[in-house]
Amino acid sequence: MLPADVASLYAIITIWLFMAVYVFLSIGGFRYFLKCNASSGSLPPKDGKYPMVSVLVPAHNEALVLSRTVRTLLKFDYPKDRYEIIVINDNSTDRTKELLQGIQREFPDRNLIVISTDRQVGGDGKSNALNIGFSVAKGSVIAVYDADNTPEPSALRLLTENLIADDNIGAVIGKFRTRNRNASLLTRFVNIETLCHQCMNQAGRYFFFKLCTIPGTNYVIRRSIIERIGGWDVKALSEDTEISFRIYRMGYYIKFLPQAVTWEQEPHLLSIWFRQRTRWAKGNLYVLIKNFKYTFDHTAGSMRLDTLYFATVYVLMLSSLITSDIIFLGGLMGFIHVKLAGFSSVLWGLAIVVFIVNMMLMLALERNEFNLQSAALVTLMLFTYAKLWVFVMLKAVYLSIVDQLFHREVKWDKTVRYEEVTDDENSKFKTDVTRTGGKQ
Repeated sequence: MLPADVASLYAIITIWLFMAVYVFLSIGGFRYFLKCNASSGSLPPKDGKYPMVSVLVPAHNEALVLSRTVRTLLKFDYPKDRYEIIVINDNSTDRTKELLQGIQREFPDRNLIVISTDRQVGGDGKSNALNIGFSVAKGSVIAVYDADNTPEPSALRLLTENLIADDNIGAVIGKFRTRNRNASLLTRFVNIETLCHQCMNQAGRYFFFKLCTIPGTNYVIRRSIIERIGGWDVKALSEDTEISFRIYRMGYYIKFLPQAVTWEQEPHLLSIWFRQRTRWAKGNLYVLIKNFKYTFDHTAGSMRLDTLYFATVYVLMLSSLITSDIIFLGGLMGFIHVKLAGFSSVLWGLAIVVFIVNMMLMLALERNEFNLQSAALVTLMLFTYAKLWVFVMLKAVYLSIVDQLFHREVKWDKTVRYEEVTDDENSKFKTDVTRTGGKQ
């Protein structure tokens, strides 16, 4: 058997193994979503007493989106005297500070706190900003929202109710939807990706293993946990993944609650998307390297499954995709000849069908998402958008190596926002959610 045949078999077997895992997780996610759709998700405290919640909002040059976010946070149906909003205006150079001061004057009776930092104490990324906000927070429960989020009124209440209902829960995460999904072809792809990711990787892992990863926004966490771990890791670009692993090691689990919904603005330009995803991938590599030793530690519990999962995705999946692409391109140019070409073509064809069917079944859980247009987008994604992941990972690996070799300081690369012309799409989806009682 020629080396090209061996490489082709490796790529096919690896990708089919991952396909089996993804289908398995999708089945769990599908079942969990159906279960959640039959419930409002509300678990009011038996004594009627809601804990004090501190809502942290890190913001660096967020003038385009922050005003709407803060006004939305002020509309939570959580008891008004039981939550505070702390916006960390982190070394902004735009009109963020002036906008926040205007909202404070408009709502003088609300507990809206603004912390403005300069380059001496701020400007070092989201983790540092969260630590600054936490230092003045009064709540026994900490909530985090990104500056572009517009959560549903019930989101904070649902998240907090589920957190305090079980002492074994360290954090509760909600669901996020794409507010600007029709802004470009890219945002349509991102919309499908996020919906399927939450069904498979969040709901599926939670259903089978009580594992899910904090997404960085629309979540609540116990104050005591933040105090015990000493705050957010300022070296972590993916502070959400990093803190998730530390919660696991403390013996807690993280609950996924899809009834608690927030809407967020996704990158509409490829250049912005690429920088954002490279930061995420680089951050996840940092977390993987930091925690891989626990894969072989029996005291780490089910967390070992996550470290193994991350490792296989970033090693086996990446290498198999690169191998298959090289063989495909080499075959087109006549440099590589595979004797098993007919056999491998059948398996690749079946893998494509399974991928599309699996994605569409997950989209069937969402209102207004299961249609022929989505099927066409999923097919197009497979040959375009999905391929970009390889380049994102290669760039992240390269930057991680360079940072280690030259001892470069980790820099936070903020996602660039843009001003949305209309809220019609957001309003349309919010109407759907209201009509279904929060079930989607």
